[in-house]
Parts: sequence; structure tokens; C-alpha cells
Amino acid sequence: MRFFSDNAAAVSQPVLDALAAANRVDTAYDDDALSQKLDGAFAEIFETDVTALWVSTGTAANALALTALCPPHGAIICHEEAHIQNDECGAPEFYTHGAKLLLGTGEGAKLATDEVERIAATIRDDVHQMQVAALSITQASEYGMVYTADEVRALGDLCRSRGWALHMDGARFANAVAHLDCAPADITWRAGVNILSFGCVKNGGLSAEAMILFGDAREKAAEIRYRRKRGGHLLSKGRYLAAQILAMLEDDLWLANARAANAGARLIAEAAPGRLVHPVEANEVFIRLSAEDAASLRAAGFDFYDWGIGEARFVTSWDQGKEEVRPLVEAIVAL
Repeated sequence: MRFFSDNAAAVSQPVLDALAAANRVDTAYDDDALSQKLDGAFAEIFETDVTALWVSTGTAANALALTALCPPHGAIICHEEAHIQNDECGAPEFYTHGAKLLLGTGEGAKLATDEVERIAATIRDDVHQMQVAALSITQASEYGMVYTADEVRALGDLCRSRGWALHMDGARFANAVAHLDCAPADITWRAGVNILSFGCVKNGGLSAEAMILFGDAREKAAEIRYRRKRGGHLLSKGRYLAAQILAMLEDDLWLANARAANAGARLIAEAAPGRLVHPVEANEVFIRLSAEDAASLRAAGFDFYDWGIGEARFVTSWDQGKEEVRPLVEAIVAL
């Protein structure tokens, strides 16, 4: 009855099967047959030519992408609750060799265009201040809320008008697509996203994430490959990462897993409508709990994170169906 994080979930069986199938001799690094299939597999999903590069962690995907989009003397706008700000131990700043994160606010950890404009207006156009080079948004956000296609497009248009790049941290991108029931292209390159960090680990993967480069950003692929090597993320047996990702894409397993996780979160939300801190749009549920309530749930065997004073976060995973979630639902109702 663990609701700490989808990072702790089991690995989908097709991913494990793909790893076993990849357990044979092939070319090292990313010259193997499986790694060479990634561009085509993602091109089908996004309905356009892309360059797809694997890495082992979401932190690496975010940091390497931002390094290609922002120079050391530049700045990146993000939400103050963004993963790149609070949960990556300074990796974006480290990999970019010093780029500055400029923090904004917004309901549900989402940025709106007026907030981004407000931040930009505080920066003088002179050599004494770091100039914005990129905007980074999280889909779904750190509070489980989803940017619609129109919201991403508005931010993309703003970035384009100012000559900035738009990066999307998609650790829970699958959950966002499942919620919106939209074409993945509609909330990425069609809306102005240049590089997407495509999450797999939280969604039933084992140890592989992907950077998806769209449009002109594909010209940065060679640079990112060097940065990936220099940063220690070019695995010698890269076929095992590619195998995991391809298994997630096969028969839309990535979407099926996300829909299952989202469904579990909805069950919890329906049990606690008066306690919800944020609308539930993906697989994270934030609810108000007194200290006594939290202690009661933990005593019953439920694991979750406290999130601020009087709040708690519950995260559902792809492998937690109705039967796994029902005990928590009943316990919340009984509080």
C-alpha cells in the first residue's frame, strides 16, 4: 500500500521481456539495431521526423536538453516548484556551466504567459544581467496538473517571438496525454516545444528515459551526443535502454500504463472531494490531512509523503488497479 512515488512501481513485463531479448551481442553504445530504431518509433507517435536519444535518468534528460538550449551566461525560466529547481541537486546549472534559473509562480505549479512576461520584464538588455534563452515547463506539473494544447501553444508563441527555446520536462508526459486524450504532437512540436524529456521510468520502465528533439533542435543532436558522453551518460550497452523504450512504445503500452495510473488517482480524488488541494488531472493527488488523519492512515499501513503543513501527496502507479487503491479509498472515507 505504497503511494510514495511511481518511481518505486514494478517494471512492466514487456519491458523485462525486451531486456531478455536484447541480451545478445550487438554493436556498443548507440550504434546497435535497437537504438537505431528509436527515431522511427517516436516519429510515428509524434507524426513528424525527430531525433531520439536515450539516457538513464530524467535528471540527465532535462540537464542535457537545457545545456543545448541555453549558454552558460544565459537564463532559464521555470516554475518555483519545478523539478529542475527543487529536485535535481543543481544539475541544470552544473551541466550548463552556470546558467541561471529564474523562478515564477502559478496555480498548480503551471506557468502562464503573463507570469513569464513579468519575469522577462525584470531583465535589462545589457551585459550585466543574464539573458533568457529558454523556458522549461513540466507536463504534467509537479502538482499533477496538465497544460492544455492551447496553454502550451501560448507559451510556445511567446518563446518564438522572443527567440527563446521551449523545453518540456515530460517525466509524466504519458499521464498528461492520457488525461487530454490528444495527439502527442498537439502538446509538443505543434505547440512550439523544441525538446521533450520523455519519461519512461515512472510509467513502468526500468532505467531509461529519452530526449526527443523536434524541428530545428535536431541540429543540436551531435552536440548533445558529445555532452552525453562527457557527462557520463553514454552507456556502453545502450541497446538495453533502447529495448526498454521501444517496449514502452509497442502497442501504446506507455499510454495504457498512464491511463491505469490516472484511473487510480481519480478513485482517490472521488473519495475526498472536500480535501483536494488541486484538481486531479494525472496520477498525483494532494489532499488536506490533519496530523491525526495522517497518523491514522500510516497506522493502517499506507505510505505517502507529507506535503507542507496539513497536506499530503499520494501517487498512483500503472500497476495499482481498483483492488489496490480501494483500501486507501475506504480509509480516507472513514476519516
